Parts: sequence; structure tokens; C-alpha cells
Amino acid sequence: MKTLLAASAAILVLGAVAAPASAQTVERREIGNQILENVPVASPAIREGLARYQNARSASFDDWAPGGMIITTRFGNTNQLHVVAAPGADRSQITFYDEPVASARALPGGRILFSKDTGGDEWFQLFLRDADGKTAQLTETGTRNQSPAWSRDGSVLVWARAVKGSADYDVLMRDPSGATKVIHKGQGQVSPVAVSPDGKTVLLARYFSVNESKVWLLDVASGKLTELNPPAKGKTTKIAYSGGTFTPDGKSVLMLSDEGSDFVRLVQFDLATGAKTVLSGERPWDVEDFALSDDGGTLAYVVNEDGYSKVVVQDVRARRALPQPALPAGVVSGLAFSPDGSKLGFSLASPTAASDAWSWGVNDGKLERWTTSELGGLDPTALATPTLVRFPSFDKRSIPAFIYKPKLAAGQKAPVIINIHGGPEGQSRPTFDTFSQHAVAELGAAVILTNVRGSTGYGKTYLNLDNAEKREDSVKDIGALLDWIKTQPDLDPSRVVVYGGSYGGYMSLAVMTHYSDRMAGGIEMFGISNFVSFLQNTEAYRRDLRRAEYGDERDPKMLKAFETISPMNSVNKITKPMLVMQGWNDPRVPKSESDQVVAKLRGQGVETWYVQFKDEGHGFRKKINVDRRREVEVQFLQKVMGISPSK
Repeated sequence: MKTLLAASAAILVLGAVAAPASAQTVERREIGNQILENVPVASPAIREGLARYQNARSASFDDWAPGGMIITTRFGNTNQLHVVAAPGADRSQITFYDEPVASARALPGGRILFSKDTGGDEWFQLFLRDADGKTAQLTETGTRNQSPAWSRDGSVLVWARAVKGSADYDVLMRDPSGATKVIHKGQGQVSPVAVSPDGKTVLLARYFSVNESKVWLLDVASGKLTELNPPAKGKTTKIAYSGGTFTPDGKSVLMLSDEGSDFVRLVQFDLATGAKTVLSGERPWDVEDFALSDDGGTLAYVVNEDGYSKVVVQDVRARRALPQPALPAGVVSGLAFSPDGSKLGFSLASPTAASDAWSWGVNDGKLERWTTSELGGLDPTALATPTLVRFPSFDKRSIPAFIYKPKLAAGQKAPVIINIHGGPEGQSRPTFDTFSQHAVAELGAAVILTNVRGSTGYGKTYLNLDNAEKREDSVKDIGALLDWIKTQPDLDPSRVVVYGGSYGGYMSLAVMTHYSDRMAGGIEMFGISNFVSFLQNTEAYRRDLRRAEYGDERDPKMLKAFETISPMNSVNKITKPMLVMQGWNDPRVPKSESDQVVAKLRGQGVETWYVQFKDEGHGFRKKINVDRRREVEVQFLQKVMGISPSK
């Protein structure tokens, strides 16, 4: 048995695993909850070079609370909740769990509602923290709980719950006495969106796909459902809704909707007359978030303009724009007005500044930064800012991308990393990205973040260009990007690596099957390797939602298409090294998707590194695991791109 040299006593040496003559010998190391197969022991220089980037922090605004803001940030291994009393004040930690905490919201009386799962399994539980710090779990372990909403006084709380093996969500209500009951037996992904000011009506939405949802008003007492904005008789137009709130008088509902437009707009629905008023005007970009002050007098919304955020604030009663926040160029999320309506809180991230919590004064226009997250010793003035570019695809369609470039000497060409986002209903945006910053500064590589067809942010026509049998048109977009790279005098087309997670992991595999001869290697994380096995094995609560996007494998025509486009059926075309990474508890893309493609790659003699995390799910959230992931990525990139480890 071949012996591996361990860098630490914490490493368990298991040696080599026997394999067929044509396949690889698998060298396996276990380090705590981490399993590394065929991954060489990294030199200390790699971890030292990553340290500044990995120790950079970020903070996100969650909500306003008595005494300041609730934020999420990390001072240990996981994100936890903190309170900040004033701009620039210390962050006071209030949750202390091994697992990350998310989705915190303030309820009246100093209470905080938050969500937490176990090991990334996404079977979320809801917790209520009282003002005195006592915390109680509100939900039943083993169920999945999401989308909490509550009455204005906080006495009534509702949320959606799914159970194992079911695609249906029930809506539960917790009344002022603390008793919980089911108030609606749902079909599919039904979620409460908002509770009316008097607590008697719940706004419900059912998500079918990124292109379609329906909304109802649920009368809590009778259980009666009334559809909001029902289609005209004989019409079957699909409308996508998101977000939602009642006006303080309970007479109207505000929601985001793409009805009658290629883009998402902010719309007010009059509950008595059914009249609809577009509040955000006509824009060639999506409105992606909004907030209404408690008194209903001030409205704020965020427009996604080519990936960058623009915040618009309006006086609702006067129907006029207020002086607008002059924000640094970046991405804004998580809007919420303070209880008195005097401040608008939000998170803001830019390419050279990690996400932080900010506020803007409605009356005085004062912009204040509440947190200043440490960049781990990085010099913000030396960080790269991406350039927005567009390249023509096979059908002459213009495809947007952000590109980070290193500083090069005359005549030099940079290796290239093509980073493809997940989703596919997602978008690469100009936020703080330590992966790209490290690649540019330490590896001398260019990083291209693509928004291939099917990405959000560019209208629903663009969004639908990759649906069902058109899936591989987005892969052709990457082929067009490879052609574009060849035309760039400072990019090296002989040293290109494709990189992606989730749906981006599928894209990485697909690119490697189509263009392996043009690639130096590929990195894929928790990606779909076979659409049929993926749809059969993904959790029941999301299976039909994914069929709506990818196609239904039960349809013979679609099954035949899946046989053509699934990377597992074309793995024999991959000839360059691959790095695969996977969490054991992934409910979306199960570990079996990675296991089967790794086995097949190795069976045909392709060099394949495989990294697994026993305590992660769909994505890696614990710092100890993210550090290992990045260490292995650097090793792999250095090897396949021919970059000297000394650089």
C-alpha cells in the first residue's frame, strides 16, 4: 500500500484504493469532515498566500431593532447575528451556534426571528429570540420551514412547512397564545408573503417557475382563497410575482410583477377595485427589491441596471421622487425602513469593498456606513475592478460578462478562468469577490464572469432562451466566448479553465465535453451530471420546480433531449484534468451526481481530484471548509495553467 506523507497529525492516511489498470489509483486523505482524493498536500506558501483573502469579512444588514441594526457577520467559523448600536459602533454578537444563522427579522417587543439548518441540509428551523436573550425553536425538527410573515403587532406569525417526501407546503399560524395550527393545506411551493395589518388576511404565493407564480388572499377565519389579479376569461398568460406587502390601511398590496413587460416592475394592486398602478415607471431593467415605510409615506426600490444597483426613493403621497442616495457603484440588497421611517437600511457591496450595512436619511439625505468590514490586510486601492464587456454568440446575440484582468508586462498573455454562475436563474454581478481578486493578483490570471442566455437581469426574453431543449445554446455561448478570447491580445487561449457551481457545475461539465481540446482543465462544484438522475434524486419539494425549468424527464421527447445533453453521456469527450467538489448533505444536487461523474472520469483515465465535505450542503458556508476549498483550487489552477507555485 502506498503511503501518503501527512502535513499534520490530524490527517488520516488511508493510502491507495485499487482500481482497474486503465483507471487511476485513488489516494485519499481525511481531515476532520473533509475528504480529499488525489489532491496533493499543499505547500504552506499556498495557504499563506490565501490568508489575506480568506480572512476578509463581510456584513449584511438584516433589519432594524431597538438600539440599532441587526446584522450578520462572521468572527469565527460561521455567520452569526450581531447588533450594532450606531454607525461605526462595535458589533455585539447575540447568537453563538456552530451552524450559520440566516434570515433574521425584528419583531415588536425586541424579539428576533431567525432561521438555521444543520450541516447545510436546508431543512430549516425557525427560532424566536426574546429581548432577554432566551431562544426557543418554533418548528418541528425534520421539517423544512421558510417564508415567515407576521402581523404588524407581531402577535400573529405565519410560515410555510414541507415534510420529507412531499412537494407540498402547508401554511402554519402561531397565534398570540403561542398555539400553532395549519391554516392552509397547500399544493406545491406555497408561501406566505405578508400578513394584513389587522392579522385577518394572509397574502399567499405559489411559485411554479421563474416565469410563473400565482397570488391569493387567504381569509384566516374562513380559509377562503381569493386570487389576486386573476387572468381575464380565456387568457392563460404567465406572470411572475415576487415580494409583497400590504399598505398600512390594508386596502392595497405592493408586489413585483413582470405582467405586460419584458422586465420586472413594482405594481400596486387595489384590493377593492382590482386596479393596477405601476409605481416604478417603464425601465429597460428589472426592479429587484423594494420597501415601504410603516406609515406608507415613503417607498424605496432597487433597479438592476446591467448588474449595478440604483436605489430610487419616492414620496408616495406626493408621487414624486425624493433626493436620491448617491451610492458607490455596486450591488444593494435587503432594503428596510427604520420603524420611524427616518432611515433606509440596506447592504452594499462593490468590487473593492466587502458587503457592509449602510443607512440613508430620508429627511436629511445623509449616507452612513454602519459597519466597516475588515479586508484581511488587503489594500482596497490595489484591488481590481471588473470591466463590463459583451461578445457576440453563435446567433449574433450579445452576451454580457464582467472581466477582471491582471497587470501584465508588454507582450504577456494572461491565463483565463471562465466563471459561470448557478441557477440558471442567476446573474454574475460586480460585488466583492475574493476568488477573482486572488486569481488576478496572485496567479496573474484573468477572470471572466459570464451571464450567458438564461441569466436573470436582462428581461424574460433573454431568461427563456435556454429552456428545455434549448439548454445547450448557453453552452454555445461559452464556445463563442472562447472565440472572443482568441481575439484578445492580452489573453492566452491555450490556458483556459472553466469554473462553476450548481447549475454552473453542469455548465463546466458541458463545456468540458464540447470544448475539451480548447481547455486546460475544469472545476465543477455540486453540479448536475445527468438530468434524469438529478430530477429523480433531488428533494421532492423542488423536483417539479426544476422540471419547469429544465424539462420533464417523463416526457419521451424531453427524455431523449436529456440523453443528448447530459454530460454523463459524453464524459468520454473530456480529456483534460477535472476538480470536483461536493457537500454530503446537498438536498438540491445530491452527492450521487458528483460520485458518478468522478467514477466515470477516473475509469477512462482522466486525472480527477475530488473534495468532499461531510458537514456541508449546496455550497460551502463554514470558513474551515471554504479555506480548504480555495487551497485546493489554487493547487489545481497552478498545475493545469502551468503557473509556478513561487508566483
